[in-house]
Amino acid sequence: MKKMIYGLFFGDSITYGEYDGVFGGWVDILKRYALQQFHEDSNELILFNLGIGGKTTEGLLKRMPYELAARNSAEGNIIFIGYGANDLAIKDGIPMVNPVQFRNNMIEAIHHAKQYANDIYLVSILPVSEKISGVQSVTGKLRTNEEILVYNQILKDIAVENTLHYIDFYTAFLRDKEILLSGDGVHPNEKGYGVMAETAIPIIEQYLKD
Repeated sequence: MKKMIYGLFFGDSITYGEYDGVFGGWVDILKRYALQQFHEDSNELILFNLGIGGKTTEGLLKRMPYELAARNSAEGNIIFIGYGANDLAIKDGIPMVNPVQFRNNMIEAIHHAKQYANDIYLVSILPVSEKISGVQSVTGKLRTNEEILVYNQILKDIAVENTLHYIDFYTAFLRDKEILLSGDGVHPNEKGYGVMAETAIPIIEQYLKD
């Protein structure tokens, strides 16, 4: 029995696909892939890019219940949550969202997601370029690769505790990050977004088949 499944991607500018003028980011690559793969025998997979640049988990909690209520399929949903790159950014000497609060916010977000989906994916935070690790950006934010490890560990722990999936983009980027990140050292370039899509395609492929 063919189903219509919705995929909801919550996140920041890296979910939205900022800095990729070629493919529009990893979620848009997945969206096109799902459309290309759709035929009469497959499930229909409708993907929603709900990424908003600059946001933290604080912003996610404000909008998530409404977004979930507005976009869900009675036949099944998959939810991706990609936050942390802004939460861990130091602004005016303090993290925008400290590790304890980040953990609490993510757990609350998962509670919302579980009301609509059995399959929830936590998306790891990408490493940043060595040239900007510990350097304040023009937006006044400072990120370090040390803190990224701390916040990614929180995501991994939450995934294990709640039997969720963890998408390890961090490891996929680590070795070649200097050629996969754009000039700002934070966002992927089109090559980087391509690597993310390649990592995630096998995940969405399983929902196209019954």
